Amino acid sequence: MASKSGTFLQRYSYDFLLGSIAAFYVFMVPYTKVEESFNVQAMHDFLYHRLHLDNYDHLEFPGVVPRTFIGALLVSLVAAPFVLVVNLLHLPKFYALVTVRMALGSITLYTLRFFRHKIRCKFGHQVEAFFVILTAIQFHFLFYCTRPLPNILALAVVNLAYGYWLEGRFYAALNSLIFATTVFRCDIVLLLGPLGLQFLLTKKISLWGALKRCTMMAFFCIGITILVDSIMWKRLLWPEFEVFWFNSVLNRSSEWGTHAFHWYFTSALPRSLLAAYPLSLFGLVVDRRVRSFTLPVLAFILLYSKLPHKELRFIISSVPIFNLSASVAASRIYNNKRKMIWNLLFIIMLGLFLISLGGTITTFMASYWNYPSGHALKRLHAIGFHNNTHEQWVHIDTFSAMNGISRFCESDFPWRYSKEEEISMQELAQRNFTFLINEHPVINGFKCLFTEDGFSRIHLNPGFPPVLLVKNPKVFIHGNLRNMDLFDKNWPACS
Repeated sequence: MASKSGTFLQRYSYDFLLGSIAAFYVFMVPYTKVEESFNVQAMHDFLYHRLHLDNYDHLEFPGVVPRTFIGALLVSLVAAPFVLVVNLLHLPKFYALVTVRMALGSITLYTLRFFRHKIRCKFGHQVEAFFVILTAIQFHFLFYCTRPLPNILALAVVNLAYGYWLEGRFYAALNSLIFATTVFRCDIVLLLGPLGLQFLLTKKISLWGALKRCTMMAFFCIGITILVDSIMWKRLLWPEFEVFWFNSVLNRSSEWGTHAFHWYFTSALPRSLLAAYPLSLFGLVVDRRVRSFTLPVLAFILLYSKLPHKELRFIISSVPIFNLSASVAASRIYNNKRKMIWNLLFIIMLGLFLISLGGTITTFMASYWNYPSGHALKRLHAIGFHNNTHEQWVHIDTFSAMNGISRFCESDFPWRYSKEEEISMQELAQRNFTFLINEHPVINGFKCLFTEDGFSRIHLNPGFPPVLLVKNPKVFIHGNLRNMDLFDKNWPACS
């Protein structure tokens, strides 16, 4: 029995460590933002509306560009048995949100496990151990791996491609990237291109073999997404082609902000990789094998840098490869730490690990306060008056819908919700809303009942602690003045 227990821990200890950290992030920061809204609402509708397509959220709020339902469908299928238990126990739908996020995280970390095992086979157990350590002390990868973003759905498939790459199954690697490109994120083509070119130049694949195998895969994937998504959207479409046209051809993505060409290298990668950033550069120097894996990913980021609109999540699929390079460097430093110059590097590396851990804790605290409307709705449900004979209508404005509220956060009767847009401040007083969750502190005809603070900025403090989080009121919960007596008795006033 002891031997079996030891074998189990040896086999799954890394998975338990990474999974525990990801689960901690889910439970502490369960709410989602606007970038995740399509997939999270789709998962809700698959689980609760099923075949009743007319009730699906995307038909009322389609978003700027259509997205595929394939990822949401797959995650919902994995989560469905657990959500059934949630429903049988009559638990709030909020627990279903936690469930679907845990299901997505399990899928992502399972594909990372596949990649990690190939690292062990090619580079050894010690490199694998440092890979786990570096991933654990970084914030963004494990925080994002449970978030229903198209980038994370693509990341799960890209992890498979990386594993096939290390294993020497080059056509399988390319086909995985083709699936990720055609179904989840068209921008993965910027990784597919450099990788395919490297395979051709190094004669890992033949041009004819690539055309024969990869073209068939591309048509198959395009056919699947057109079939599924045309049914869901009630029109003939290939979602990722429309996304490509919108972002790249029309260059409309720049309407959401722009950054300088170097932003990924000077801001996004340092924040996401932390200690692994300098170590990954060192890995390029000390191990020739690492270069062949890192150069296509660097080309991917360089090509992506030409688009003016930039976000960290766009390049999160590059993190595992940079962590591989950093792990090789860390292993080399550790094995040579008895030599004087290497001992200095080892001490510097330990310092970088501690700085990374501190940065991760600080970023986590900031993220905890970055979903104010989700906290506001939870508090409203907890202390709202419990009149089960009259509907309590809650209007959620656009800002609040983008910062923590989804269909999973809603409760049953007597609560009712509206996300109707473009209602003027004057018109709100004339409507029959019981509560407003709003970004405005004062609204005529309503009383501000309480506020929810949100993260504003980080302030460097000369004393202890050295870093302080500055929070400001972000969301205001208002009650209709026609219910003034109840509010006076049961509610705190806004300060």
